[in-house]
Amino acid sequence: MHPQNNPLSTTLAARGHSLRLAAGGAAIVLALAACSKTDNKPVAGTAEVGYIVVQPQRQAVSTELPGRTTAYLIADIRPQIGGIIQKRLFKEGSTVKQGQALYQIDAASYQAAYDSAKASLLKADATLNSSKLKAQRYAELDKIDAVSKQDNDDVQSTLRQNQADVEVQRAAVKTAAINLDYTRILSPISGRIEKSTVTPGALVVAQQTTALTTVQQLDPIYVDVTQSSVDLLRLRKELASGKISKNGDNAAPVKIVLEDGAIYAQQGRLEFNGVSVDTGTGMITLRAVVPNPDGILLPGAYVRAVLEEGVSDSAMLVPQKAVSRDATGAATALVLGTGGKVEQRTLTVERAIGNNWWIGAGLKAGDKLIVDGLQKVRNGDVPRAINMSDTLNVGQANATASAPAAAK
Repeated sequence: MHPQNNPLSTTLAARGHSLRLAAGGAAIVLALAACSKTDNKPVAGTAEVGYIVVQPQRQAVSTELPGRTTAYLIADIRPQIGGIIQKRLFKEGSTVKQGQALYQIDAASYQAAYDSAKASLLKADATLNSSKLKAQRYAELDKIDAVSKQDNDDVQSTLRQNQADVEVQRAAVKTAAINLDYTRILSPISGRIEKSTVTPGALVVAQQTTALTTVQQLDPIYVDVTQSSVDLLRLRKELASGKISKNGDNAAPVKIVLEDGAIYAQQGRLEFNGVSVDTGTGMITLRAVVPNPDGILLPGAYVRAVLEEGVSDSAMLVPQKAVSRDATGAATALVLGTGGKVEQRTLTVERAIGNNWWIGAGLKAGDKLIVDGLQKVRNGDVPRAINMSDTLNVGQANATASAPAAAK
């Protein structure tokens, strides 16, 4: 019988084809499963990150605040008598000394008044001498009852009146002399003088509202800055708790940063700390005294004052690039924990120190903080780690600690 017509052969062939199809299908399923398992398996130890070992360090606690310069002394020059300005005796914009003459007022009438007062004084002195001799004679005659008591009393009274007249005339001479001196308007302080508001020939009056000119003492010079009451309270708490120590026993030193960013060569000192809080702004006024021998700082200029408030011996400084923010705005960082696993920490940021953050809580000495390759790993991974503590300089002795508001 032909094989194609054999029922048994046909059945066996069909069964063999079915077994081959089943085996092929099983192989495909196993292959797909193997591929799926391979794709879902985490690749451990392939990511590479750089870390630094966090260590506490000594750091100056300083705050950079905006401020304005103010003259140390200001004197508005006004006449104390009326008259015509004859001369201006200074060069505008120059430096004048205390007691230097600035203006000359026409003194003719005041000289005449002084001479008249002196003549009146001489007349009063002559009258006094005459009445003094008469009073002495009447006193002697009264002892022997040669004159009436009434006449003696009248002579003694006249003597006292003449003595009073002399004192009045003497005061008049002094007043006339003062007014005569006021015809020369003098500078009450040493400093830089402004432009003149009057010219020779102008009429001025005593105590007029418009100043003739202004003299300002610019060496030293004041720098007025404001600090929030919240920052001041925080600083006091840190000083009281011993977290930071006071920088010096007296006034805190102050560095000045000019408008162009240059550091002013002279270092000032904090002299005045406001005793009240501005109800509108919540700020406290601070005043620093800064030497200004070359006159570089001018009144009204905008500057920034760096106040060195204290020193911390255990500051935790980390690069800013190692700190990020989560969805709630909290500061976070990744560290290498036990077994080299990546752990996420929530940090408390105190302030900015140059390109670093000053960490108040969340890190401790010896923690391995990831600073490079943060995008390659996540919590729980075990990456290859490279110590970058020697190559990455964290914290600088001269770094400036800005206010917390700036850090935010």
